[in-house]
Amino acid sequence: MLTAIPYFQQNLEADLSRVNVVINRAVQSDVALISQIGTYIIGSGGKRLRPILTILSGKCLGYDDDKLYSLAAMVEFIHTSTLLHDDVVDESELRRGRKTANNLFGNAAAVLVGDFLYTRAFQLMVGSGSLKILEVMADATNIIAEGEVMQLMNIGNVDITEQQYLQVIQYKTAKLFEAAAQVGAILAGADDEQERALKEFGMYMGTAFQIVDDVLDYSGSVEQIGKNVGDDLAEGKPTLPLIYLMQQGSQAARQDVRTALQNADRAYFDKIHQYVTESDVLEYCMTQAKEAVNQAIHCLKRLPDNEVTQAMRQMAELSVVRAA
Repeated sequence: MLTAIPYFQQNLEADLSRVNVVINRAVQSDVALISQIGTYIIGSGGKRLRPILTILSGKCLGYDDDKLYSLAAMVEFIHTSTLLHDDVVDESELRRGRKTANNLFGNAAAVLVGDFLYTRAFQLMVGSGSLKILEVMADATNIIAEGEVMQLMNIGNVDITEQQYLQVIQYKTAKLFEAAAQVGAILAGADDEQERALKEFGMYMGTAFQIVDDVLDYSGSVEQIGKNVGDDLAEGKPTLPLIYLMQQGSQAARQDVRTALQNADRAYFDKIHQYVTESDVLEYCMTQAKEAVNQAIHCLKRLPDNEVTQAMRQMAELSVVRAA
């Protein structure tokens, strides 16, 4: 996804290598099972978008210290711990195209190792020596937890509005993108306007990312999304494609989507998929994602115009390409 960008061709591998050194060291434990599961999930791939965002946010303001890569690893640990817990809650079998940790090692082990990674992340935060970073990440993780509970409460909710959906994804997904960018800004000594610009850039990026993720559940493949297509429907999650169908679809589509969500049964997927592909659902959802990307790009105008901010613009633009 990112290798087409000149900046990343030249610098991304080196940047991520520095992050991975921190990750590989911090995931180790005297308790063998922790190291085994931690290494499995951390090493299972992923785009590393959130740590990349931390790095770019610091670098665009001229900051390139070891602390930047340590906190980029911290952001990835927070993200990974939420994935471990999510997979247990959702009873997922695939993550990034591989068996989930809970599938291989059991729910109890997955939850407890998720807790280990979460607390390790806070140890890395303390190492930054910044009380403000601790405050930002404590607030962010609290909001992420609220978002996960909100999503749980909305399982099978056929009356959810688009605004309520956006609040859920801004809490559970976009908040970590936002915090990742803000951490880089704080380390770089950003002024208030620059910090706000980077924080908002992350929020809009995360919003677009989650909308595209939800679109791919109806238009992607296992290879693209790293999980089984139709998982959201099978879990009864009312994502944007389904909300749009319930509001704008035919009477038959509205009723079938409501029944599918209330039953949370993958058997309905083919019928719902047909409604999606035969309507303007995906076009509408992608328009919303592209609008979020445009908002993210607009934030960059308040930052120095350099190679890094240009790369951030391209990163935002490419975030919607994977669903094209």
